[in-house]
Amino acid sequence: MLSIINGVTVSHDARGSGPNVILLHGWGASGAAMTSIVTALSPTFTCHTIDLPGFGASPVPPIAWGVRDYASLVAGLMTSLGIPRAHFIGHSFGGRISIVLAAERPELVDKLILVDSAGVRPSRSTWRQTVLAIGKAGRRLLSPEALTPVRKRLETAARTRLGSDDYRSAGPMRDTFVKVVDEDLRPLFPRVQAPTLLVWGENDDVTPLADARLMEREIPDAGLVVLPGGGHFSYLDAPDRFAAIARVFLSGGAG
Repeated sequence: MLSIINGVTVSHDARGSGPNVILLHGWGASGAAMTSIVTALSPTFTCHTIDLPGFGASPVPPIAWGVRDYASLVAGLMTSLGIPRAHFIGHSFGGRISIVLAAERPELVDKLILVDSAGVRPSRSTWRQTVLAIGKAGRRLLSPEALTPVRKRLETAARTRLGSDDYRSAGPMRDTFVKVVDEDLRPLFPRVQAPTLLVWGENDDVTPLADARLMEREIPDAGLVVLPGGGHFSYLDAPDRFAAIARVFLSGGAG
């Protein structure tokens, strides 16, 4: 199904019956990545999947978007579909969006499941420190007009050499990727009032388990379940266990 929300075309789907659950996929994926969860939950929940703009069947946003732009789109889609409130399941990048909604639009979020979620900005990497140091030194020698293209070339070269796979493969979404990753959502954690379940892969090397433990400490009503041997896609590494945990939590057996 296609809808126009905030002037942007977005592809979305719904399966099942019962309380509404909105599932938000990770970077580079699409709503189809959440199929195993939809299959498990749709007998008792109405599961809404979204191809976030720039992924799946949804076109790239007209300008670089930040997390709040995506959150605004999801809120707008809820209004369009007549959904006043829903449970949220957000994986990785989808977790970022879910955190913003839970903190800044709490009336929309019932219960929240964050799966290997992004949101904690990593410490500056070596390439970033190098770029900043060169930039500071250059300010003494170059005008701002001359410095800007130099810094851009240095930053582009460093990112190409040392950047993440997501950054290198982002293509036309690269500016959006940079904008999203640069947003530190940690100040929002204490504002999340929804009962929150953190589900993490023990061996997640993209959003490490330390991020989950930080969220558990700073989100007021949060609990953590670690899936042994799981990676960044822990819900796919242990689909049956994840489904059982999610079903109990959303049905009222936890939170």
